[in-house]
Amino acid sequence: MPYFTSSEEWQRQSALLLQARPNTTRITTKYHIPHSSTISSKPTTTTDQPSAPTNTEPKQPIAYLELKTYDPLSGTTLKYKTDKAAEVGRLVAAMGTLGREMAALPEVKEDVTMTDAITEGVETIVDAVASVVTPAATSAQNTAGKKKKKGKK
Repeated sequence: MPYFTSSEEWQRQSALLLQARPNTTRITTKYHIPHSSTISSKPTTTTDQPSAPTNTEPKQPIAYLELKTYDPLSGTTLKYKTDKAAEVGRLVAAMGTLGREMAALPEVKEDVTMTDAITEGVETIVDAVASVVTPAATSAQNTAGKKKKKGKK
């Protein structure tokens, strides 16, 4: 049961395992926040430096996210653990692609931009925008020179 040191490596290995056995492989996540009673709020002092200031602020609890990919047929377990908030967000977003593989759905292809359709449609869009903008622009010009009066107190 290896713990991976990088999230990219865990994601790549998990994708390979899911491609090999999409029906049996499962990904589980566990998010742990330590209870506030387990965190020490006592001030820390050092005996080496009597003039050193004491730290009276309680320590911030370190929460972590643990991801596990498990295949019961082969007994393969892939684990990754992190406590970095930015990395947690990226991993949750990446779970969508792994979830597609776990559900044995095909990969989503990138959208292809059709340049012929864009150049033909641009002229009609410009005409439509011009007809909508023209009445609004003339009414804005009529009120542009006037100032608002302040109310009396």
